[in-house]
Amino acid sequence: MSVIHLPRLVARILALSLCASSAVAAELRVPAFTAYTLPDANGTDISEHSGVTRWADPALSVNWYGAFKQTGELTAKLTLRLPKDAESKLKLTVAGQSREVSVKGGGKDAPVTANFGIFSIAKAGYHRFALESLNAKGQSAGDLDALLLDGPALADAHFNLKERRNAASVHLAYPVARGTNVAAFYCEVTAVEDPVTTFYMACGWHRGYFGMQVNSPTERRIIFSVWDSGGETTDRKKVNDENRVRLLGKGEGVYTGDFGNEGTGGHSHLKYLWKTGEKQRFIVTAQPTNETFTVFSGYYFHPDKQAWFLISSWRAPKEGGWLRGLHSFSENFWGNNGHVQRKALYGNQWIRTETGEWVELTTATFSHDPTGRGDRLDRFMGVETGQFFLSHGGFVEGFTKFGEKFTRPPLGKLPSDLPAEILGMAK
Repeated sequence: MSVIHLPRLVARILALSLCASSAVAAELRVPAFTAYTLPDANGTDISEHSGVTRWADPALSVNWYGAFKQTGELTAKLTLRLPKDAESKLKLTVAGQSREVSVKGGGKDAPVTANFGIFSIAKAGYHRFALESLNAKGQSAGDLDALLLDGPALADAHFNLKERRNAASVHLAYPVARGTNVAAFYCEVTAVEDPVTTFYMACGWHRGYFGMQVNSPTERRIIFSVWDSGGETTDRKKVNDENRVRLLGKGEGVYTGDFGNEGTGGHSHLKYLWKTGEKQRFIVTAQPTNETFTVFSGYYFHPDKQAWFLISSWRAPKEGGWLRGLHSFSENFWGNNGHVQRKALYGNQWIRTETGEWVELTTATFSHDPTGRGDRLDRFMGVETGQFFLSHGGFVEGFTKFGEKFTRPPLGKLPSDLPAEILGMAK
């Protein structure tokens, strides 16, 4: 007669239960709303509520990107919704291997599963999961719910699982000696990549930002904005008169108005097709008038005019101080093309103190927004051709650590064409 030891039996049951839980937990659900459509980023509707819908063009593919640390086998399935008895033919390509399946619908509220089988991940790094429709043009491929992955290759793999598909915003901060009163901040920016919905910000400070933006394939802007006082985050109509920045002047052809939803303030921009690969030059100045307000002005070196050009000048209340918190950044401000790499060079930074001394800034520290903490790891800073660079997006392997410091080689020579009449101060 065998004797059953209850503690051992309980331990064995618990162990089997934990193994089963691990097996279930090993499957990774990658929501359809994290995908990107190629070549048209706007070719379908993508939302957290409905996933991928309105996909009826076989020229479009739906794509997910994941970083793999392990090699080995990987099973891939797709859950989707199709009208009852409707059929969809789909192809999934991963790591150079393609699998085709055909699925029939079970009705609007009855998701079905397309099982693409096993793929082999032979190399660590980022891999693209490209889903294609093999259906006729105009025929719905189905409303996509999620990509389901499992297998040994999935250990320690990383996917963005959030609805926000923007590449992480990346920043570099320039340290300035304590007690320095900064009257002017000069910076040059050269775009290396130029996808739409990119803002390369050159001169940022505690009350505003100044840089260049790609708004569409046919429109680019030079933007200079200054925040109100008072702390209102969304609606400028709620900002009291005493807290509003006031426009004092602007250049020819410059649009000015309000902005909100990121704090509130005065906005200005010049529509200008600045060129990728061509150095763009920016200066922001501060002129404290008394202890109650400061005049902030932004000047851009216009490549066509070959002259410095006032974008706008604003009177900022409840200020009375100089430029603080100097920084630059790169932002992907719309997520439908967040898979595309953005990169720019930031160089030749100088400040002018209130006493007229010019000081070159050669050190900067890297940071990123919350998206870069764990959702998107493709964010970088470094030194290239003697300049700092910022890069984000593209699902490029590796990343720069938050807080890492870099030093560029000094040029030692102030640009010779910074006229006193534009800066509004003696050199």
